Amino acid sequence: MTNPLLTSSPLPYGLPPFALLSAGHYGEAVKAGLAEHLREIKAITASEEAATFENTALAMERSGQLLNRSAAAFFTLVSADASPQIRELETELSPLLSAHQDEIYLNRALFDRFSAIDTDRLDAESGRLVEEYLKEFRQSGIQLDDAGQERLKAINAELSTLGTEFGQRVKEGMKSASLLLDDAAELAGLPADDVASAAEAARTAGHEGKCLLTLIQSSNQPALGALQNREVRRRLFEASIGRGSAGGSLDVLDLVKEMVRLRAEKATLLGFANFAELSVDQQTAPDFEAVQAMMNRLAPAAVRNADAQADALAEAAAHPLEPWDWAYYAAKVRREKYDVDEQALRPYFELDRAITDGVFFAATALYGITFHERTDLQGYHPDVRIWEVRSEDGTGLGLFLGDYYARDTKRGGAWMNSLVEQSALLGTRPVVINTLNISKPAPGEPTLLTLDELRTLFHEFGHAMHGLFSAVTYPRFAGTSVPRDFVEYPSQVNEMWIMWPEVLSNYARHYVTGEPLPQSIVERLEESRLWGEGFATTEYLGAALLDLAWHVLEPGDIPDDALAFEAKALAAAGIAHRLIPPRYRTGYFQHIFAGAGYAAGYYSYIWSEVLDAETVDWFTENGGLTRANGERFRSELLSRGNSRDPLESFRIFRGRDARLDPLLKRRGLE
Repeated sequence: MTNPLLTSSPLPYGLPPFALLSAGHYGEAVKAGLAEHLREIKAITASEEAATFENTALAMERSGQLLNRSAAAFFTLVSADASPQIRELETELSPLLSAHQDEIYLNRALFDRFSAIDTDRLDAESGRLVEEYLKEFRQSGIQLDDAGQERLKAINAELSTLGTEFGQRVKEGMKSASLLLDDAAELAGLPADDVASAAEAARTAGHEGKCLLTLIQSSNQPALGALQNREVRRRLFEASIGRGSAGGSLDVLDLVKEMVRLRAEKATLLGFANFAELSVDQQTAPDFEAVQAMMNRLAPAAVRNADAQADALAEAAAHPLEPWDWAYYAAKVRREKYDVDEQALRPYFELDRAITDGVFFAATALYGITFHERTDLQGYHPDVRIWEVRSEDGTGLGLFLGDYYARDTKRGGAWMNSLVEQSALLGTRPVVINTLNISKPAPGEPTLLTLDELRTLFHEFGHAMHGLFSAVTYPRFAGTSVPRDFVEYPSQVNEMWIMWPEVLSNYARHYVTGEPLPQSIVERLEESRLWGEGFATTEYLGAALLDLAWHVLEPGDIPDDALAFEAKALAAAGIAHRLIPPRYRTGYFQHIFAGAGYAAGYYSYIWSEVLDAETVDWFTENGGLTRANGERFRSELLSRGNSRDPLESFRIFRGRDARLDPLLKRRGLE
């Protein structure tokens, strides 16, 4: 059979024909796409005509369509449903794709043509397109001599290989660290549906009659807040924080040290003092010093709040606290002090209702869009659901895919990615995916969400709308193709609708009785909003500052003992807390070591939250959930992608630059 990926998909919106695809199809199509793209670039550089916007920049934007189509489909599977064959292909293809990027951005003939384009009469988006290409050439090393470029290529290839290996080991490590228990009685305190899920997970893994507590990606595991058995809590906590650093085939610390060394060497080659400065040069933050200053301002206040909370927990526990006690006694104190029991809220947060009557309801109220499930279309796994998203006038906007349940073939965490990006130039409309890792209930049982899972559901859909509402000309600027320290901003804003009265009353209903979440509980949730912020901010800043500590090292300063370095770095940053590990420790810090996406960029979440807190204030001051407000946010921000400076988009939307005060108030850090 002809490889379906080699031609444009006939399915609506260009959805890949997953039902027809095998692992071999992906490999063949990506390799064919690499070759075709190089031929297209050669045609640009070989032209005897003087360089113009049309024959160079536009030609570049039209190139690579086969590669983009096949790589988007392939890497969706790498993250969400990686069979052994897909993992092998990832190992093979990742260095080829890294080398391909170097072939483009270290191509002096191509750079010279972009440099020669006359931009004086171009519209703003077209002028920005040329500027952004030239910026990427320079950040990629076009200015290096031949020897420097060859060394850079070797570094990039090795980093690609190491990052792929790190990601694969972390995924297997999360699976192998799951805690197997002989007796369901050891799960006392967990809700019945969680116990049933643990029994089903054990049965699926071949341990009939036992219970298996699977892990999420971060250090703090949800079950720690409910498990009454302190020894089980200890075992679960230690299984979580020991991932990737206990020796054996899944240990990643040697990979980390080599990646850090290579990144430091790369930064030196490119003229930067360290990799953190190189990374921040590609973001909206003015410089690395500004990032450091913000982190250093927040850390002492966060630790003070955490210490105050720890005192309250120790009093409730009546024994010395250990890290595995924190979540349990935090929940206990919250119940006693505020009469809020998060576990008792879960029956009001059923997944399907939260999606349709919560997430989608808010989007319709703000933006006029509607959602229509397409059971005639098929995703890459039976659990994937597909909705067609239509504009207010009924015309098609794009497709939204939801992949909500955890499985062995999926990496940890939650994310959004695009299968097809919007572009007026190419005539494409968006196809976007939200992927979560919610434990799948036993057959016939409802999926009841925690508050954290509910927050993630709304957060990731904020990313999805950033992709769906894209209205740019050039694919380079589409949707979430913005600096890393801006991309989290729209998704964080979407979290504000979780507790917005009109939205909450529409979805938060008991899955058995249909009764709404009582207003008295809503009020107590608001009263207890700052309870736990000391922990949350401290664990986040621990990870963000650990990330920066690794990436300010020089090539000759890489430590022998990675965990000793981690402890020293946290202490030096003033964020070390005996009871609160970083949200991600070095051994499973996927954001910064499985690829370079957030390397020296995990600060982005709180940097973006400054804009988010300002925007929440704006919505609140202007009437909240209205079509007029939604239209302003969509037209000035969500639709723009990177077609203009994202901070300029914020200024136009908000009417001024962002201030830090709303964030400090939100997190109790004034």
